[in-house]
Amino acid sequence: MNITIIVAISENNAIGKNNDLLWHISGDLKRFKEITTGNTIVMGRKTYLSLPKRPLPNRRNIVISDIPNECISDVEVVDSIEKAVEKFDRNKENFIIGGGMIYRQFLPLANKIYLTVVHKNYEADVFFPEIDYTEWQITEKEEHLEHDPPFSYLTLNRK
Repeated sequence: MNITIIVAISENNAIGKNNDLLWHISGDLKRFKEITTGNTIVMGRKTYLSLPKRPLPNRRNIVISDIPNECISDVEVVDSIEKAVEKFDRNKENFIIGGGMIYRQFLPLANKIYLTVVHKNYEADVFFPEIDYTEWQITEKEEHLEHDPPFSYLTLNRK
């Protein structure tokens, strides 16, 4: 099964504050859309509520919620990681898009990470878990050091 994490992190693993992104990199948002369109995306309830447009179009949206029997129109709601996995498309990539607790639970299951590293430290209240790079191979790297803030795209595949 293809479980792929897609995330943008800072040098200090920050990913968000007050249920919002810490930076705006339009190229990264376009890349996210290109990579995830036509596939399943999985997110926590807070991440879903933080989206400017809900549900994200041209993708199957699965929301993991701890609110019993929660119904959100136009998305599939489940109450556990295991139930989300049961709904995955076995023939396509299934993208984990946040937030912090969802990333932490899916990281051991993921076989690929599309990682944007913003080369700056940020104050945050949500962080991505530490990546043990001995378990991953960097298969692609594209640097954008001229950008403000500077960033790099990495593709990691589990060894």
